[in-house]
Amino acid sequence: MAMVDLQEMKNYLRVDFDDDDDLIADIIEAAQKLCMDIARIDNEAVFSSDSGSKTAVMYTCAYLYEHRESADHHALTMTLRSLLFSQREGVF
Repeated sequence: MAMVDLQEMKNYLRVDFDDDDDLIADIIEAAQKLCMDIARIDNEAVFSSDSGSKTAVMYTCAYLYEHRESADHHALTMTLRSLLFSQREGVF
């Protein structure tokens, strides 16, 4: 289950129409997966327990929605690494 619901994300995006609901729902799932991958956390409960996780997911959703034609995924990944640094699991 996504940690950000559709209506909450639409409010954040200031979207007041239903035409993009399916797109936004898909972006929410992709954003959460991307954030969890960058944080190197595969347990949703652990990921959700950190206060910065929701902010990172919402930021990612907004970025992907607003830049769906021209997203710079490298820049997004670098920003998310900074946002999620405190909870990022080390890999050896």
